[in-house]
Amino acid sequence: MAIIPPLKLTRDQLASFLQDFEQIKQFENLFATVQSIAPIVGTDFEYAADSAIARANQAIGMIIALANEAAINSSSADNKAVQALDQIAALAQSLAVNLASAENKTNQALSLIETLKTSVEGLQMTPARVPPKRTRFGQFYDTTTQVATVINTATAVTFNSTSLSDGVFIGSPTSHIVVDTEGIYNFDTSFQVDKTSGGVAQFFIWFRLNGVNVPDSAGLIRIQGNNAEIFSSFNLFLDLKANDFVEIMFSVSDLSAELHAIAAVAPVPSIPSIILTVSNNIRSYP
Repeated sequence: MAIIPPLKLTRDQLASFLQDFEQIKQFENLFATVQSIAPIVGTDFEYAADSAIARANQAIGMIIALANEAAINSSSADNKAVQALDQIAALAQSLAVNLASAENKTNQALSLIETLKTSVEGLQMTPARVPPKRTRFGQFYDTTTQVATVINTATAVTFNSTSLSDGVFIGSPTSHIVVDTEGIYNFDTSFQVDKTSGGVAQFFIWFRLNGVNVPDSAGLIRIQGNNAEIFSSFNLFLDLKANDFVEIMFSVSDLSAELHAIAAVAPVPSIPSIILTVSNNIRSYP
């Protein structure tokens, strides 16, 4: 940034082309004002001050030249004095405009900073939005009677039909119910058990996840006598990852106990041996 050199004209030199003492004081005050502008810093303020100082230097140069010529040509000195006064007046006006512009830009920046601060504070107060998970579902059933071949041995329930499905499907083998999306799923199953001979049999049923028994998921039905159909249901919530598979297992104490399917007899539709509905429409929060 340019620096204005100290004023070296004496009052006697100024008096050579100024008319009275008041004009001399006015010139001294103007030079003092221009000199005080020099320390201004900052991008806009520095630019404004540099521009003003450059013009002040021009005015000073004119005044110095004026002083040198005053003794030679009084008429020329008067003319140059007027030019110098005009130059300094223009300097004052330009300086005021430039500094006002810089101040306006500063105020705009402060306003933008305040707006940004408000926006940031608003973001801090607003909970992060958790994108909703896709709803996945499936409904499956089996139209055949399913029996165990060995007593007290885990046997997998199979499915041969799909009513509805989106992201949940029958896998391979057909005892696998597979999900393609992580989530908490509700497995709700209904089934019909029967016994084809007399006596009493125990029928156990439970869930497996990825080939491993789900703890505390079993149920027991005691069946007595021939043709003693019993309809039952139960459900379970499971927290699953993508590509996990779930199975329903059963075990019997007597091979005459079975999951029993019945064909349609008017006016009643057919009765599947088992129906399973699966959905993940349960909200999960981080």
